[in-house]
Amino acid sequence: MKKNPIFWIVAIIALIIDQITKYLVVISFPEIGDTMPLWQGVFHFTYVQNTGAAFSFFQGGVGWLKWLSLIVSLGLMIFAWKEKLSKIEQFAYGFILAGALGNGVDRFLFGYVVDFLDFRLINFPVFNMADVCINIGIVLLIYATIKMSR
Repeated sequence: MKKNPIFWIVAIIALIIDQITKYLVVISFPEIGDTMPLWQGVFHFTYVQNTGAAFSFFQGGVGWLKWLSLIVSLGLMIFAWKEKLSKIEQFAYGFILAGALGNGVDRFLFGYVVDFLDFRLINFPVFNMADVCINIGIVLLIYATIKMSR
């Protein structure tokens, strides 16, 4: 952890947040599909079990998706162990690792991913904190690439 400490810290903290939020949803909602509006018609917490990828793509693909999550996670950890990353890259890859691990853990343990963030105003698929982490990581990588190209 001496090399790229931000990467490891971000990955661990974001993974913990992801798993705690999913656990809270599972214990708070007795039935799949149960929902709690935080802003009626705009944003709800809705308990969904997703057997696909982010935003419900590849429904029923949990078999190969769990292995993809594992390969991506191991690849990112090896990459961070071998390479010296900039601070922004450490944040970016740390968030991506947390997302891959968070959804991967769900797929291996349960055969599905717990989703619960439900933006109804734009009719967006229900997602979770791991999906948020992956997207934050991608945005940070794009930013880092643009910054480095200048």
